[in-house]
Amino acid sequence: MKIIEGTSENFEAEVLQSSVPVLVDFNATWCPPCRALHPILEAMAADSDGFKVVTVDIDAEAALAAAYNVSSIPCLVFFNGGEETDRRVGLQPRKRLEKILGAK
Repeated sequence: MKIIEGTSENFEAEVLQSSVPVLVDFNATWCPPCRALHPILEAMAADSDGFKVVTVDIDAEAALAAAYNVSSIPCLVFFNGGEETDRRVGLQPRKRLEKILGAK
């Protein structure tokens, strides 16, 4: 599966109503740690079985970032059953992200 571009229009359907766990990456194109994290998330999304990865550009979706109290990026918010289950800020290793998702 590919990374899904999250917007205020599709966030409810892709994240809150998802039947599988979701990792939401709140980021910005000008953020070096965000750019470093992106290939990790792409690989995770490609290998995913049982979860999905959604990316939200905080500049394009400022209201969505504000609604989830995103104050530092990259901000990784984990959802399961439409509820936030965990949150991490900053560049994270793939194994840690997969452990939080319950993958592999």
